[in-house]
Amino acid sequence: MTHRLRRVQIAARCVVLAAGYLMVAAQIVPAPAYAGGAPADARAARVLNATDTAHLHYISVLGSRLLDEGKATGALPGSMRVHLNLGTTFTGSFIIYTNGGSITGHGSATPHGYGVYESFVGTLTVTGGTGRYARARGRGKLYGTFNRDNYSLVIKTTGSLTY
Repeated sequence: MTHRLRRVQIAARCVVLAAGYLMVAAQIVPAPAYAGGAPADARAARVLNATDTAHLHYISVLGSRLLDEGKATGALPGSMRVHLNLGTTFTGSFIIYTNGGSITGHGSATPHGYGVYESFVGTLTVTGGTGRYARARGRGKLYGTFNRDNYSLVIKTTGSLTY
């Protein structure tokens, strides 16, 4: 056996031992969630404690499902669109359009009272969005009034948004 061949065999054994060591170490020490390297757009999550009010007007109805749109003011100003299902519990989905992107989610509320104006109280969940809010998540409370004559809504929300 030549001296050069012996060096190649020793180097190959070292590579095999190092690979084996790395495989064992990987099973002992869990790899971080970003094992492939941090994504190019990685950044710390932002948390916004927000209170907003939306004044929405009637656009259309299909059965007991209303579509209302209007202006939102507060921590997340912009416009808002709500699909509202009327029943013993109000349920629906929403989208808020802001300068930085949109925020989507759903909510439910219990109506109280009879007559032209019906108040409601409930909860909302933010499930996503676009732009700076692409990873938006959050929970909050909602309350407001529903006008049975013209189907308009005033919705006040408060909660925490992570994005």
